[in-house]
Amino acid sequence: MKIGVPKEIKNREHRVGLVPGGAKALANDGNKVFIEKGAGLGSGITDEEYKAAGASIVADKKKLFDDCEMIVKVKEPLEEEYAFFREDQILYTYLHLAAAPGLTSFLQKKRIKAVAYETIQLKDGSLPLLTPMSEVAGKMSVQIGAQFLEKHYGGRGVLLGGVPGVNRGVVTIIGGGVVGINAAKIAVGMGARVNILDVSAPRLAYLDDVFGNSATTLMSHEENITKAVKSADLLIGAVLIPGAKAPSLVNEDMVKTMKPGSVIVDVAVDQGGCVATAEVTSHDKPVLVKHGVLHYAVPNIPGSVSNTSTYALTNVTLKYARNIARLGLEEAVRRDEALQKGVNVYKGKVTCPAVAQSAGQKPAELAAMLA
Repeated sequence: MKIGVPKEIKNREHRVGLVPGGAKALANDGNKVFIEKGAGLGSGITDEEYKAAGASIVADKKKLFDDCEMIVKVKEPLEEEYAFFREDQILYTYLHLAAAPGLTSFLQKKRIKAVAYETIQLKDGSLPLLTPMSEVAGKMSVQIGAQFLEKHYGGRGVLLGGVPGVNRGVVTIIGGGVVGINAAKIAVGMGARVNILDVSAPRLAYLDDVFGNSATTLMSHEENITKAVKSADLLIGAVLIPGAKAPSLVNEDMVKTMKPGSVIVDVAVDQGGCVATAEVTSHDKPVLVKHGVLHYAVPNIPGSVSNTSTYALTNVTLKYARNIARLGLEEAVRRDEALQKGVNVYKGKVTCPAVAQSAGQKPAELAAMLA
Protein backbone atom coordinates (compact mmCIF):
# COMPACT_ATOMS: atom_id res chain seq x y z
CA MET A 1 0.00 0.00 0.00
CA LYS A 2 1.09 3.59 -0.62
CA ILE A 3 0.97 5.50 2.66
CA GLY A 4 1.24 9.28 2.91
CA VAL A 5 2.10 11.42 5.94
CA PRO A 6 1.38 15.12 5.37
CA LYS A 7 2.63 18.03 7.42
CA GLU A 8 0.08 19.15 10.00
CA ILE A 9 -1.32 22.66 9.50
CA LYS A 10 -3.43 23.18 12.64
CA ASN A 11 -2.29 26.11 14.77
CA ARG A 12 1.07 25.21 16.35
CA GLU A 13 0.52 21.51 15.75
CA HIS A 14 4.09 20.27 15.75
CA ARG A 15 3.38 16.54 15.89
CA VAL A 16 3.66 14.25 12.88
CA GLY A 17 1.73 11.08 12.09
CA LEU A 18 4.71 8.73 11.89
CA VAL A 19 8.26 8.56 13.27
CA PRO A 20 11.17 7.07 11.25
CA GLY A 21 10.92 3.76 13.10
CA GLY A 22 7.27 3.49 12.08
CA ALA A 23 8.10 4.39 8.49
CA LYS A 24 10.80 1.71 8.48
CA ALA A 25 8.42 -0.95 9.80
CA LEU A 26 5.84 -0.12 7.14
CA ALA A 27 8.50 -0.07 4.40
CA ASN A 28 9.87 -3.41 5.58
CA ASP A 29 6.34 -4.81 5.25
CA GLY A 30 6.52 -3.96 1.55
CA ASN A 31 4.63 -0.67 1.63
CA LYS A 32 5.76 2.59 0.05
CA VAL A 33 5.87 5.43 2.58
CA PHE A 34 5.76 9.07 1.51
CA ILE A 35 6.48 11.92 3.95
CA GLU A 36 5.74 15.55 3.09
CA LYS A 37 8.91 17.63 3.13
CA GLY A 38 9.53 19.06 6.60
CA ALA A 39 6.63 17.19 8.19
CA GLY A 40 8.73 15.96 11.10
CA LEU A 41 10.75 19.07 11.86
CA GLY A 42 8.38 20.24 14.59
CA SER A 43 9.05 16.98 16.41
CA GLY A 44 12.79 17.18 15.89
CA ILE A 45 12.80 14.66 13.01
CA THR A 46 14.64 15.51 9.79
CA ASP A 47 13.83 14.47 6.24
CA GLU A 48 17.16 12.64 6.18
CA GLU A 49 16.06 10.41 9.05
CA TYR A 50 12.93 9.44 7.13
CA LYS A 51 14.98 8.73 4.01
CA ALA A 52 17.32 6.50 6.02
CA ALA A 53 14.24 4.60 7.22
CA GLY A 54 13.18 3.87 3.66
CA ALA A 55 10.60 6.63 3.14
CA SER A 56 10.41 9.04 0.20
CA ILE A 57 10.19 12.80 0.74
CA VAL A 58 7.53 14.64 -1.28
CA ALA A 59 7.54 18.43 -1.59
CA ASP A 60 4.08 18.66 -3.24
CA LYS A 61 1.24 18.02 -0.77
CA LYS A 62 -1.28 17.49 -3.58
CA LYS A 63 0.91 14.84 -5.19
CA LEU A 64 1.25 13.05 -1.86
CA PHE A 65 -2.52 12.87 -1.47
CA ASP A 66 -3.05 11.94 -5.13
CA ASP A 67 -0.59 9.06 -4.99
CA CYS A 68 -1.45 7.51 -1.62
CA GLU A 69 -4.18 5.07 -0.66
CA MET A 70 -3.92 5.79 3.08
CA ILE A 71 -3.27 9.12 4.75
CA VAL A 72 -1.82 9.00 8.26
CA LYS A 73 -2.24 12.22 10.25
CA VAL A 74 -2.39 13.44 13.82
CA LYS A 75 -5.26 15.93 13.81
CA GLU A 76 -8.50 16.15 11.89
CA PRO A 77 -8.37 17.66 8.39
CA LEU A 78 -8.99 21.39 8.23
CA GLU A 79 -11.08 22.92 5.45
CA GLU A 80 -7.92 23.96 3.61
CA GLU A 81 -7.06 20.27 3.26
CA TYR A 82 -10.44 19.02 2.02
CA ALA A 83 -9.57 19.52 -1.65
CA PHE A 84 -6.61 17.13 -1.40
CA PHE A 85 -8.68 14.07 -0.54
CA ARG A 86 -10.14 11.66 -3.07
CA GLU A 87 -12.94 9.13 -2.95
CA ASP A 88 -12.33 5.82 -1.13
CA GLN A 89 -9.10 7.08 0.44
CA ILE A 90 -8.35 5.76 3.93
CA LEU A 91 -7.87 8.48 6.55
CA TYR A 92 -6.25 7.35 9.79
CA THR A 93 -6.08 10.10 12.43
CA TYR A 94 -7.79 11.75 15.40
CA LEU A 95 -11.18 13.03 14.21
CA HIS A 96 -13.45 13.97 17.17
CA LEU A 97 -16.42 14.11 14.80
CA ALA A 98 -19.10 14.51 17.48
CA ALA A 99 -18.03 18.14 17.79
CA ALA A 100 -17.39 18.63 14.04
CA PRO A 101 -20.57 18.24 11.95
CA GLY A 102 -19.00 20.03 8.97
CA LEU A 103 -16.12 17.57 8.80
CA THR A 104 -18.52 14.64 9.19
CA SER A 105 -20.52 15.89 6.24
CA PHE A 106 -17.39 16.31 4.12
CA LEU A 107 -16.15 12.79 4.88
CA GLN A 108 -19.56 11.40 3.92
CA LYS A 109 -19.82 13.35 0.67
CA LYS A 110 -16.26 12.42 -0.32
CA ARG A 111 -16.86 8.78 0.68
CA ILE A 112 -13.68 8.74 2.75
CA LYS A 113 -12.95 5.63 4.81
CA ALA A 114 -12.32 7.47 8.06
CA VAL A 115 -10.71 5.65 10.98
CA ALA A 116 -10.55 7.65 14.22
CA TYR A 117 -7.79 6.93 16.71
CA GLU A 118 -10.00 7.99 19.61
CA THR A 119 -12.75 5.39 19.09
CA ILE A 120 -10.59 2.28 18.62
CA GLN A 121 -11.67 0.45 21.75
CA LEU A 122 -10.62 -2.81 23.37
CA LYS A 123 -13.04 -5.22 25.02
CA ASP A 124 -12.19 -3.88 28.47
CA GLY A 125 -13.41 -0.43 27.37
CA SER A 126 -9.96 1.12 27.15
CA LEU A 127 -8.97 3.42 24.29
CA PRO A 128 -5.37 2.45 23.45
CA LEU A 129 -4.74 5.15 20.83
CA LEU A 130 -6.23 7.94 22.94
CA THR A 131 -4.49 6.95 26.17
CA PRO A 132 -0.98 8.36 25.56
CA MET A 133 -2.28 11.75 24.40
CA SER A 134 -4.69 11.85 27.34
CA GLU A 135 -1.74 11.17 29.64
CA VAL A 136 0.15 14.07 28.08
CA ALA A 137 -2.83 16.42 28.16
CA GLY A 138 -3.65 15.53 31.77
CA LYS A 139 -0.13 16.22 32.98
CA MET A 140 0.14 19.40 30.96
CA SER A 141 -3.22 20.74 32.12
CA VAL A 142 -1.82 21.36 35.59
CA GLN A 143 1.41 22.88 34.27
CA ILE A 144 -0.64 25.20 32.07
CA GLY A 145 -3.06 26.06 34.86
CA ALA A 146 -0.20 26.83 37.25
CA GLN A 147 1.32 29.17 34.68
CA PHE A 148 -1.88 31.12 34.04
CA LEU A 149 -2.52 31.46 37.77
CA GLU A 150 0.55 33.72 37.82
CA LYS A 151 -0.46 37.36 38.22
CA HIS A 152 1.29 38.66 35.11
CA TYR A 153 -0.78 36.21 33.01
CA GLY A 154 -3.94 37.61 34.58
CA GLY A 155 -4.34 34.94 37.23
CA ARG A 156 -4.91 35.15 40.98
CA GLY A 157 -1.22 35.05 41.79
CA VAL A 158 -1.58 31.72 43.58
CA LEU A 159 1.18 29.12 43.92
CA LEU A 160 -0.52 25.73 43.82
CA GLY A 161 1.86 24.17 46.34
CA GLY A 162 1.79 27.16 48.68
CA VAL A 163 4.51 27.74 51.28
CA PRO A 164 4.57 27.21 55.06
CA GLY A 165 1.99 29.44 56.72
CA VAL A 166 -0.01 30.08 53.51
CA ASN A 167 -2.91 28.11 52.04
CA ARG A 168 -2.14 25.84 49.11
CA GLY A 169 -4.02 26.24 45.86
CA VAL A 170 -7.09 24.12 45.16
CA VAL A 171 -7.26 22.00 42.00
CA THR A 172 -10.63 20.49 41.08
CA ILE A 173 -10.63 17.78 38.42
CA ILE A 174 -13.93 16.71 36.87
CA GLY A 175 -13.45 13.22 35.47
CA GLY A 176 -11.24 10.53 36.93
CA GLY A 177 -10.19 8.76 33.73
CA VAL A 178 -6.80 8.88 32.05
CA VAL A 179 -6.71 12.68 31.80
CA GLY A 180 -7.98 13.08 35.34
CA ILE A 181 -5.59 10.69 37.06
CA ASN A 182 -2.59 12.17 35.24
CA ALA A 183 -3.68 15.69 36.14
CA ALA A 184 -4.03 14.57 39.74
CA LYS A 185 -0.53 13.05 39.75
CA ILE A 186 0.99 16.41 38.81
CA ALA A 187 -1.28 18.46 41.07
CA VAL A 188 -0.55 16.22 44.07
CA GLY A 189 3.15 16.30 43.22
CA MET A 190 3.07 20.10 43.22
CA GLY A 191 1.51 20.07 46.67
CA ALA A 192 -1.94 21.38 45.77
CA ARG A 193 -5.17 20.47 47.51
CA VAL A 194 -6.84 18.18 44.98
CA ASN A 195 -10.48 17.22 44.43
CA ILE A 196 -11.37 14.53 41.87
CA LEU A 197 -14.99 13.98 40.79
CA ASP A 198 -16.27 10.99 38.83
CA VAL A 199 -19.58 9.19 38.29
CA SER A 200 -18.13 5.71 38.85
CA ALA A 201 -17.94 4.47 42.42
CA PRO A 202 -15.37 1.77 41.51
CA ARG A 203 -13.21 4.38 39.80
CA LEU A 204 -13.39 6.65 42.85
CA ALA A 205 -12.39 3.71 45.06
CA TYR A 206 -9.40 3.07 42.78
CA LEU A 207 -8.38 6.74 42.86
CA ASP A 208 -8.71 6.74 46.63
CA ASP A 209 -6.34 3.77 46.81
CA VAL A 210 -3.88 5.49 44.48
CA PHE A 211 -3.79 8.89 46.18
CA GLY A 212 -4.91 8.15 49.74
CA ASN A 213 -5.17 11.33 51.76
CA SER A 214 -3.36 13.34 49.07
CA ALA A 215 -6.61 13.87 47.16
CA THR A 216 -10.31 14.03 47.95
CA THR A 217 -12.59 11.87 45.81
CA LEU A 218 -16.20 12.98 45.28
CA MET A 219 -19.18 11.52 43.44
CA SER A 220 -19.87 13.69 40.41
CA HIS A 221 -23.33 15.19 40.71
CA GLU A 222 -24.62 18.76 40.56
CA GLU A 223 -24.31 19.56 44.26
CA ASN A 224 -20.73 18.33 44.56
CA ILE A 225 -19.71 19.93 41.28
CA THR A 226 -21.17 23.26 42.36
CA LYS A 227 -19.23 23.27 45.63
CA ALA A 228 -15.99 21.99 44.11
CA VAL A 229 -16.04 24.54 41.27
CA LYS A 230 -16.60 27.43 43.68
CA SER A 231 -13.60 26.47 45.80
CA ALA A 232 -11.23 25.87 42.88
CA ASP A 233 -8.27 28.02 41.95
CA LEU A 234 -7.74 25.69 38.99
CA LEU A 235 -10.59 23.72 37.42
CA ILE A 236 -9.75 20.94 34.95
CA GLY A 237 -12.40 19.46 32.67
CA ALA A 238 -11.44 15.84 32.01
CA VAL A 239 -14.71 14.19 31.00
CA LEU A 240 -14.86 11.68 28.14
CA ILE A 241 -17.60 9.56 26.61
CA PRO A 242 -15.94 7.60 23.76
CA GLY A 243 -16.86 9.09 20.40
CA ALA A 244 -19.64 11.26 21.83
CA LYS A 245 -19.92 14.94 22.58
CA ALA A 246 -18.78 15.71 26.11
CA PRO A 247 -21.58 16.47 28.58
CA SER A 248 -21.72 20.06 29.79
CA LEU A 249 -21.35 19.61 33.55
CA VAL A 250 -20.16 23.06 34.64
CA ASN A 251 -22.75 25.70 33.83
CA GLU A 252 -22.33 29.46 33.62
CA ASP A 253 -23.77 30.10 37.08
CA MET A 254 -21.13 27.81 38.57
CA VAL A 255 -18.35 29.66 36.76
CA LYS A 256 -19.66 32.97 38.11
CA THR A 257 -19.02 31.72 41.66
CA MET A 258 -15.30 31.19 41.01
CA LYS A 259 -12.81 33.68 42.40
CA PRO A 260 -11.57 36.37 39.96
CA GLY A 261 -8.33 35.24 38.36
CA SER A 262 -9.10 31.54 38.75
CA VAL A 263 -8.27 29.30 35.79
CA ILE A 264 -10.24 26.70 33.83
CA VAL A 265 -8.46 24.21 31.56
CA ASP A 266 -11.09 22.30 29.58
CA VAL A 267 -9.24 19.30 28.16
CA ALA A 268 -12.55 17.94 26.85
CA VAL A 269 -12.89 20.81 24.37
CA ASP A 270 -12.02 18.66 21.34
CA GLN A 271 -15.22 16.73 22.07
CA GLY A 272 -17.24 19.91 22.65
CA GLY A 273 -16.09 20.67 26.19
CA CYS A 274 -17.62 20.06 29.62
CA VAL A 275 -17.59 23.72 30.75
CA ALA A 276 -20.45 25.77 29.30
CA THR A 277 -18.46 29.00 29.15
CA ALA A 278 -15.41 27.50 27.42
CA GLU A 279 -14.78 28.29 23.75
CA VAL A 280 -12.11 26.77 21.54
CA THR A 281 -8.86 28.73 21.79
CA SER A 282 -5.47 28.24 20.15
CA HIS A 283 -1.82 28.15 21.13
CA ASP A 284 -1.51 31.67 19.66
CA LYS A 285 -4.44 32.99 21.72
CA PRO A 286 -4.82 30.41 24.47
CA VAL A 287 -7.03 32.21 26.98
CA LEU A 288 -10.42 33.92 27.03
CA VAL A 289 -11.65 35.69 30.16
CA LYS A 290 -15.30 35.31 31.15
CA HIS A 291 -16.77 36.40 34.47
CA GLY A 292 -13.23 37.18 35.60
CA VAL A 293 -12.11 33.58 35.06
CA LEU A 294 -9.37 32.59 32.61
CA HIS A 295 -10.54 29.87 30.19
CA TYR A 296 -7.89 27.77 28.44
CA ALA A 297 -9.47 25.52 25.79
CA VAL A 298 -6.79 24.59 23.27
CA PRO A 299 -7.84 21.36 21.50
CA ASN A 300 -4.33 20.13 20.68
CA ILE A 301 -2.51 20.51 23.98
CA PRO A 302 -0.03 17.64 23.29
CA GLY A 303 1.14 19.42 20.13
CA SER A 304 3.28 21.75 22.22
CA VAL A 305 5.39 18.85 23.53
CA SER A 306 5.61 17.35 20.08
CA ASN A 307 8.69 15.19 20.44
CA THR A 308 7.29 13.27 23.39
CA SER A 309 3.80 13.16 21.90
CA THR A 310 4.80 12.03 18.42
CA TYR A 311 6.84 9.07 19.64
CA ALA A 312 4.14 8.12 22.15
CA LEU A 313 1.52 8.28 19.41
CA THR A 314 3.37 6.11 16.89
CA ASN A 315 3.95 3.55 19.66
CA VAL A 316 0.22 2.82 19.67
CA THR A 317 -0.96 3.68 16.13
CA LEU A 318 1.62 1.65 14.21
CA LYS A 319 0.14 -1.77 14.98
CA TYR A 320 -3.19 -0.91 13.40
CA ALA A 321 -1.59 0.97 10.49
CA ARG A 322 0.46 -2.10 9.62
CA ASN A 323 -2.61 -4.33 9.75
CA ILE A 324 -4.62 -1.99 7.52
CA ALA A 325 -1.76 -1.81 5.03
CA ARG A 326 -1.18 -5.58 5.06
CA LEU A 327 -4.78 -6.75 4.88
CA GLY A 328 -6.69 -3.77 3.51
CA LEU A 329 -9.08 -1.87 5.74
CA GLU A 330 -12.02 -4.19 5.19
CA GLU A 331 -10.24 -7.41 6.10
CA ALA A 332 -8.38 -5.76 8.98
CA VAL A 333 -11.71 -4.61 10.40
CA ARG A 334 -13.27 -8.06 10.00
CA ARG A 335 -10.44 -9.55 12.04
CA ASP A 336 -10.26 -6.89 14.76
CA GLU A 337 -13.31 -5.73 16.69
CA ALA A 338 -11.35 -2.90 18.31
CA LEU A 339 -10.37 -1.48 14.92
CA GLN A 340 -13.94 -1.89 13.69
CA LYS A 341 -15.04 0.54 16.40
CA GLY A 342 -12.50 3.00 15.06
CA VAL A 343 -14.26 3.30 11.69
CA ASN A 344 -16.40 6.44 11.98
CA VAL A 345 -17.37 6.99 8.33
CA TYR A 346 -17.36 4.38 5.56
CA LYS A 347 -18.47 4.93 1.96
CA GLY A 348 -20.73 7.84 2.77
CA LYS A 349 -22.27 6.38 5.93
CA VAL A 350 -21.63 7.23 9.57
CA THR A 351 -20.84 3.93 11.28
CA CYS A 352 -19.96 5.10 14.80
CA PRO A 353 -23.18 5.27 16.87
CA ALA A 354 -22.04 8.15 19.08
CA VAL A 355 -21.01 10.25 16.07
CA ALA A 356 -24.25 9.42 14.25
CA GLN A 357 -26.27 10.51 17.27
CA SER A 358 -24.42 13.83 17.43
CA ALA A 359 -25.02 14.33 13.70
CA GLY A 360 -28.72 13.48 14.00
CA GLN A 361 -28.33 10.40 11.83
CA LYS A 362 -29.06 6.71 12.15
CA PRO A 363 -25.77 4.77 12.33
CA ALA A 364 -25.00 2.36 9.53
CA GLU A 365 -24.03 -1.18 10.49
CA LEU A 366 -20.42 -1.56 9.33
CA ALA A 367 -20.40 -5.35 9.62
CA ALA A 368 -23.42 -5.55 7.30
CA MET A 369 -21.75 -3.22 4.80
CA LEU A 370 -18.67 -5.45 4.75
CA ALA A 371 -20.60 -8.73 4.47
